[in-house]
Amino acid sequence: MSSRSRSPKPVADPVADGEPSDAGARVRELWAQRASRPGRQLPAISLGGRRVLTLESRRSPELALLVMNYGGRPVIAPAVREVPLDSHDHVVAFAGEVIRGRVDLLVLLTGVGVRMMLEAIEPVPGRAAFLDALGRTRLVARGPKPVAALREVGVAPWAAAPSPNTWRELLATLDERRDEAPLSGARVAIQEYGSENPDLVLGLRARGASVTTVSIYRWAMPEALEPLRRAVWALLRREIDIVVLTASVQLVHLLRVADQMGLEALVRSALKRTVIASVGPMTSEELVRQGLPVDFEPSHPKMGFLIKEMAEQCEALDQAKRCDASPSKGAVT
Repeated sequence: MSSRSRSPKPVADPVADGEPSDAGARVRELWAQRASRPGRQLPAISLGGRRVLTLESRRSPELALLVMNYGGRPVIAPAVREVPLDSHDHVVAFAGEVIRGRVDLLVLLTGVGVRMMLEAIEPVPGRAAFLDALGRTRLVARGPKPVAALREVGVAPWAAAPSPNTWRELLATLDERRDEAPLSGARVAIQEYGSENPDLVLGLRARGASVTTVSIYRWAMPEALEPLRRAVWALLRREIDIVVLTASVQLVHLLRVADQMGLEALVRSALKRTVIASVGPMTSEELVRQGLPVDFEPSHPKMGFLIKEMAEQCEALDQAKRCDASPSKGAVT
């Protein structure tokens, strides 16, 4: 880790994205607007100018501004695109099943997926009937984002999984309410996110449910890979102090780009000597699968908690990583 001084004051250029980019320019613009507000005060805790690699895509500006608000310098490298499937015929067919009352329980995993599902049905006659059917169907939301998406169309969930909003909390919530809605023999549908969730499917089937899955979109690599390539080199040159992961697929795509560059082994070594902050259990599980450390996970799986609590503990995290790291290995100049 760098030994530079950790001043709590913001640095002159709070974005360290390597080269000019649309993302960096937008964040600088938003930061300038925020910094000019009368009476604005910075938090007492600080990241002290540390360079924080952010791989978030959809909420990239929000995450970068959080890092900057706590005195860090975000290195912006969006790692994921949420791409609608080429055909939504299966979504329209699924909507017909819901309208006909052939789904007893619908599990909604993401707010993005809920909105895309409704958009796919929008041109099709019967969208109003689908919304009416949703109101009659037991809907289970994986946390606040699908709940918010449902409220936008005037629908409330029957149940919502508590924090940290993983498949484990979903199953526990359904177990707690099994007297109202037994899973044995129930017809359960799952609105998936960008990949499959086999643990949830297996858990439901083990409880006797008949399970179908509905894919709405897929996770793809970003169209512009250069920010990720620059992030790879920044990691190898020890120019990154903290890597922030807000989804497991971000790590998968970072390693894929490193592999394409012939540098995956070196990047894995670099990650082991860099503080890695995971937003929550599902992302932490991917780190463990990849043989990488989970140096920090916040008390709640939300970006605000992640950055605030990371700022509170960054000195201790720095010290622990310096004790573990060997300064003579893996650097690229």
